[in-house]
Amino acid sequence: MNSRPNDPLVSIVARTPALDVSAIEAVVTLPTFRRPQQVLATLKSLAGQRTKRRFAVIVMENEADKREGAEAASPLFMSGEMTGLVIIAHQRGNCAAYNAGWSTALMQFPAFRHLLVIDDDEIADPDWLESMCRAAETLPADIIGGPQVPVFEPSGSPKLQEHPVFQPPYRETGRVAALYSSGNLLVSRKVLEAMPQPFLDLAFNFMGGGDSDFLSRSAARGFKLGWCNEAIIREDVPARRTEWDWVKARALRNGVISTLVENRKRAGQPMGRMIVLGRSLALLATSPLRTLARLMRGEPLSTASYPIHVALGRVGAEFGYANEQYREPEKN
Repeated sequence: MNSRPNDPLVSIVARTPALDVSAIEAVVTLPTFRRPQQVLATLKSLAGQRTKRRFAVIVMENEADKREGAEAASPLFMSGEMTGLVIIAHQRGNCAAYNAGWSTALMQFPAFRHLLVIDDDEIADPDWLESMCRAAETLPADIIGGPQVPVFEPSGSPKLQEHPVFQPPYRETGRVAALYSSGNLLVSRKVLEAMPQPFLDLAFNFMGGGDSDFLSRSAARGFKLGWCNEAIIREDVPARRTEWDWVKARALRNGVISTLVENRKRAGQPMGRMIVLGRSLALLATSPLRTLARLMRGEPLSTASYPIHVALGRVGAEFGYANEQYREPEKN
């Protein structure tokens, strides 16, 4: 085992032999936690990318004890079937895993231009990487998001599969004002070099939303955002995520994250927190009307009530409510 010097929170456990780091143009970061079979499926989709770009993959194992994902993935890298590294992110949590991968990319690959993100419950379409990189270069934009197409288990509730938490924020390729998720993302090297480390705030470690906060702060620094609708990733959605309790919790969490990110964005502004609270209360007051409008369009109550739950989450965040869905991953 080789440990990365000067960082006790990251260890390199596998590396492609004779890896030419100077030839790597793009780095794909892949966090994994207790999903050894799924991470192998994700890696298989990356091995099948149709592109002439030289790219490497960094697998970030976030289970420092059993290391099932690292154990499954390491032989692929040691044999040269995959190009890149497998690392252990010793600090638990969603944000800690991303930070470990992104900082390792900067340290290990001096010439990469684009860093991409895919999760271990996702499968990349064959043209994903090329589409994302091309969009960054042609729009042009410093950060690119793409659609995460849900693939539902047959036993899941069909009624909840149309819930807004499963819908993409955009439907067309182009420049956009905001991005919210790292589940399908490209970040240009110059963004990582300009933004302070740790990139994702550890306050969001078990809640999620560290990506949304990072993207908001990057946009505030003047970096341009874009969306590539052709760069498709397909996300496995287990049946438990189409249960009402999970969907409601995710909607509440979205509201919490919205408030936390907006408060950080307005930090230092006169009356900044009062402005955010006022917006939250206004959204709460109007959310029944928005729900009613959705009901009148024929939506079921389970999806139409989304504005109410987001507004409740926004207001709850002002009083310390936090929904840490990643704290107990087996329930997520």
